[in-house]
Amino acid sequence: MIPYGKQEIIQQDIDAVVQVLQSDFLTQGPQVPAFEAALKAHTSAEFALAVNSATSALHIACLALGLGRGDILWTTPVTFVASANCGLYCGASVDFVDIDPQTYNMSASALEAKLVQAKETNALPKVIIPVHLCGQACDMKKIHALSKEYGFKIIEDASHAIGGRYLDAPIGSCEYSDITVFSFHPVKIVTTAEGGAAMTNSQELADKMALYRSHGITRDVDKMVNESHGGWYYEQIDLGFNYRMTELQAALGVSQMQRLDNFVADRHRLAERYNQLLSRLPISLPYQLEGTYSGLHLYVIRLQLETISKTHREIFEALRENGIGVNLHYIPVHTQPYYQKMGFKFGDFPQAEAYYQEAISLPMFHLMSYVQQDEVVRVLTSVLKG
Repeated sequence: MIPYGKQEIIQQDIDAVVQVLQSDFLTQGPQVPAFEAALKAHTSAEFALAVNSATSALHIACLALGLGRGDILWTTPVTFVASANCGLYCGASVDFVDIDPQTYNMSASALEAKLVQAKETNALPKVIIPVHLCGQACDMKKIHALSKEYGFKIIEDASHAIGGRYLDAPIGSCEYSDITVFSFHPVKIVTTAEGGAAMTNSQELADKMALYRSHGITRDVDKMVNESHGGWYYEQIDLGFNYRMTELQAALGVSQMQRLDNFVADRHRLAERYNQLLSRLPISLPYQLEGTYSGLHLYVIRLQLETISKTHREIFEALRENGIGVNLHYIPVHTQPYYQKMGFKFGDFPQAEAYYQEAISLPMFHLMSYVQQDEVVRVLTSVLKG
């Protein structure tokens, strides 16, 4: 089976992890700050907070921005459920903005229209989470301009997008957002096995997220309520969580970051080849928004089903049966049973639902060989024409 995504672990990565296993620190040692430094160097953001998952990063980002009961968070329906669930964790309500039919990201025009309506009903969001689906940045300049007009905060969910760029700046620089979140799950561009990070240019937000990721505890005497009792002393000054990243994960991340640019360049080479090889098939190829350089975590096609004799499901299952490990990213969040209990229903976000009826993620990983890619193209061609 050719997988839709796959990590690369080389001897350098293994050696980095073994060195940690042989060191004095398996957690809360020097590797996490080193990984955070690598993230800051890559993105040019002022602060980086490494955590145990992107979901945790989204949660502490929402908390740092003061999201709570009575507040509203908006995100896109075409994302993993974590992009919406993080608002529910804080006690806020969640709503969605439909996608752009070309980029599959949150539509800036749909967002603007929804904001106009929300202002009239006094139901404006406190936080908006645009998701850089497949690694391509949303129209962040427009979304940022809307945030200034309507007063909401922005968390970029860049779980797919490390190594990408927007308007010549690295995704993660937070030029058009308050916080940017990365994922380092094994199928992502860079992996720490499991892990995530939150980037920001705000000292205040960084300090809050640092508290939330580690039980709300501080050893900083300037932040303590009482006078220190001695060198052992710490205080819990807020309610936090155990969201810390281990030294093992961070060491792997430090090693992987050294190859990030090569990882993304290889993905672009493969995507360009896919574009050429698939150009005559009854499918829609990925669209590249002007001014963006995608991290290319995913290569998603849309089936032109009106010209194909098979159904979406039949094509998907035929590809799997023939050794092509395709996937579908994602089932629109508002169609999940948990969210339908809140009142969401099919028909609420038609562009997202149309995308779901046609989308398939083809294998895309930087180690993919041309032989493997040719096999994907051969099987897909056969299935579509068979």
